[in-house]
Amino acid sequence: MAQRAMVPPSKQGAPQHTKVAVASLVGTSIEWYDFFLYNAAAALVFNRVFFPQFDPLVGTLLAFTTYSVGFIARPFGGVIFGHFGDRVGRKQMLYLTLLVMGLASTIVGLIPTYARIGIWAPILVTLMRVFQGIGIGGEWGGAVVMAVEHAPAGRRGLWGSFPQMGVAVGGTLAALAMWLATKLSSAQFLSWGWRVPFLFSVFLVVIGIWVRMTVAESPAFLKIKDQKAEERVPLWVVLKSHPKNVVLAMGLRYAENGLYYVITVFPITYALIALKMGRQALLPGLVISGVIGTLAMPFYGSLSDKIGRRPVYLFGACMCGVLAFPLFWMLDKAPQNILWGWAGIILFMQFGHSAMYGPQGSFLAELFPTKVRYSGASLGYQLAGVFAGGLSLPVATLLLLRAHNHSWLVSLYIISFSVITVIATLFVKETYKKDVL
Repeated sequence: MAQRAMVPPSKQGAPQHTKVAVASLVGTSIEWYDFFLYNAAAALVFNRVFFPQFDPLVGTLLAFTTYSVGFIARPFGGVIFGHFGDRVGRKQMLYLTLLVMGLASTIVGLIPTYARIGIWAPILVTLMRVFQGIGIGGEWGGAVVMAVEHAPAGRRGLWGSFPQMGVAVGGTLAALAMWLATKLSSAQFLSWGWRVPFLFSVFLVVIGIWVRMTVAESPAFLKIKDQKAEERVPLWVVLKSHPKNVVLAMGLRYAENGLYYVITVFPITYALIALKMGRQALLPGLVISGVIGTLAMPFYGSLSDKIGRRPVYLFGACMCGVLAFPLFWMLDKAPQNILWGWAGIILFMQFGHSAMYGPQGSFLAELFPTKVRYSGASLGYQLAGVFAGGLSLPVATLLLLRAHNHSWLVSLYIISFSVITVIATLFVKETYKKDVL
């Protein structure tokens, strides 16, 4: 009962769920800024400062491999923070995830180059990527569960989209920061310019923790806590009682996660290697797409409150498959008119990715009961990331190599992601009218 007393009744209700939504948006934006900053740097600079002994495309592949390590670490973060989030509380875990992510990103900005410390440079970068993965692995589940469990009846899709918007905001900020850094001369950018966005993380973390201090613990969790009904080992309960929903959550997540990175990071490599364009050419398109995404995600989340999660999700998954070839047709026109490249990214992201990601938080959270919701949603979400997002960039780069810098194999790869998620969506039960308390 002591936890409940920390928040006066006047702070409950609509004002509190608004605070939670805003805090979730701010916190996840900062987390994803750090995570995506690494992605952009892996595409633009890591092959030169940490893997300078290799052919540019091979060096990029090695940089993307260190990037993949973060995805392998994410399920561990989901398990660790999910366990304590279901036993101790959602709110406390969200302080720790921000701290872990912020410190790891700041250290990346301080690591000397390969030329100065040799093999220790890529080793340290990879280690920090592991910590980033652990931090983001715990962040998503806590932020989404807090937002969904605080949401008013019939509005979980909308309120659950606020943490999802953090991906668009964080990705936009990361792309904008790196785009501004590329305005420096090539020598300045490689020497110190790329480090500044990473070092800025320490200030963002302070802001994020301060914002999260203003919110109350989840009322659904407090109810379980008051009844002393917490599960001793939430992960075991998830695996024993809800294995089907974990697999379905992974399937729902597959296309959204894998294709996000194929669309927001791989085109930079494609433009550099196959189209011989400048390193900053597509970054403004990613910024514009991120801004539009902050509006599209709550729209799709709210729409799922009215017509259901499944139809909205199916639309997004199908559109990813439909746009797989047109995306690269438009990118191929970018050297003549960069607007084609920007438009291809925006169309794919907003008609495909955002339609899935907007309602995804509420969809996955609703698959699991309160006692194990943090653990269950995190596990399904993060396990899919290992096989989808974690492998997508290295595989897409290998396919580009195999096709001699032509994109048709990558388009087929995109379609395979779409098929997996369509099948999972058809098998999952509708959840938008389900009681989460």
